[in-house]
Amino acid sequence: MLDSSLQQLGSALRARKISSVELTQLYLDRIAAFNPALNAYITTNAELSLAQARAADVLLAGGKAQALTGIPVAQKDIFCAKGWRTTCGSKMLENFIAPYDAHVIEQFNKAGAVNLGKTNMDEFAMGSSNETSYFGAVKNPWDQKAVPGGSSGGAACAVAARLCAAATGTDTGGSIRQPAALCGISGIKPTYGTVSRYGMIAFASSLDQAGPMARSAEDLALLLNVMTGFDSRDSTSLQRDKEDYARDLNKPLAGLRIGLPKEFFAEGLAQDVANCVHTAIAQYKQLGATVVDISLPNSKLAVPVYYVLAPAEASSNLSRFDGVRYGYRAPEYSDLTEMYEKSRAQGFGEEVKRRIMIGTYVLSHGYYDAYYLQAQKIRRLIAQDFADAFKQCDVIMGPTSPSTAFNLGEKGDDPVQMYLSDIYTIAVNLAGLPGMSIPAGFGSNGRPVGLQIIGNYFAEAQMLNVAHQYQLAIDWHTKQPNVI
Repeated sequence: MLDSSLQQLGSALRARKISSVELTQLYLDRIAAFNPALNAYITTNAELSLAQARAADVLLAGGKAQALTGIPVAQKDIFCAKGWRTTCGSKMLENFIAPYDAHVIEQFNKAGAVNLGKTNMDEFAMGSSNETSYFGAVKNPWDQKAVPGGSSGGAACAVAARLCAAATGTDTGGSIRQPAALCGISGIKPTYGTVSRYGMIAFASSLDQAGPMARSAEDLALLLNVMTGFDSRDSTSLQRDKEDYARDLNKPLAGLRIGLPKEFFAEGLAQDVANCVHTAIAQYKQLGATVVDISLPNSKLAVPVYYVLAPAEASSNLSRFDGVRYGYRAPEYSDLTEMYEKSRAQGFGEEVKRRIMIGTYVLSHGYYDAYYLQAQKIRRLIAQDFADAFKQCDVIMGPTSPSTAFNLGEKGDDPVQMYLSDIYTIAVNLAGLPGMSIPAGFGSNGRPVGLQIIGNYFAEAQMLNVAHQYQLAIDWHTKQPNVI
């Protein structure tokens, strides 16, 4: 069962070959066995999970099952889930029990899926290695000396190690795609506004987007079918008709135009990663695609632009965590001002405080025009680069990450090097485009390599088709880490 696709699991559940309770218990047992070493989950609650599984079995017995009914899905601990501890990987929310469900959680509940637990993450989604979590670093299941990527590292680890059937993540600057690449799984960030942000604890509101993480593109399509949809509670949610993202999976790729940005294959890209990406492109040519050389001239500015805009939005969003309404409050203080200062100083980790300080600085009087406003102008130029590129090609491909997973602690003392881990993913968020990563082989150290696929707005179905056809021909996505 552990290696079955979501479609296969759904078929087995509907045929009563296994019950949802049995399947859920199977994963809970694996979590108990492997999570102490991997640290992929922050919270599990067998009572709540099995209650949902029993309810799913009733639906299955009554012939009322949907595609994901009874299937255990792990939820990133950034989504509020009623009755579940929701920490966002921070001491600030260590004991917060969510009183309501995020839209994403509601959608999975309506589909009859089982919430298997809340996965570990970089604190408030700020990080590229899952080392900033208050609850400790997540280990990469392919090599426990390595990071799993971040911020959705716990979700990526859980999927790769078969500690869940699938998982949710969020992507602000690459936080679905980069950990998917480093852990050898598939993940997609849909077009901005396609999935509601209601109940998703905010980092940078104009960049944050939820998406699914699973072993294959076929699985991602089924998950995206559940997650998407208009939500009036989110002012950035797009009013669009529901799509079937699996509708084009089996289309042939003859005539597909793949754009290769010269900026993605320049200095800084590890040779073993480049080799895997070029091999994948060669496979696409065999499947009928053609290659077009393109340029994204402003992509080199994506990292500095992101680290002006994202911290600016974070400094505003995180101002609500002040020790008054909810969250951590310092045990000792002499007045209100000291309570604010001590609660935030003690409740937030170093990376979060660094970004709040940067964000407050760039928004301050005298610096707003010089930094924040300029960054917004360049953001528009980056989006225009993509618009021009898509006049020449159907999808854009390249590496997801400049290297395979680096070792735990390797970049902890150099924030700039850590930030550069997302050099190929950040521009997609700035433009609001959909992007995904699929497994494309292994580097010289035996750690996974990801191939990034970028599409035009609302081209998720096409991207999933492009990924699925590759996965029918090449089986990198079926490989299992040694932890299994």
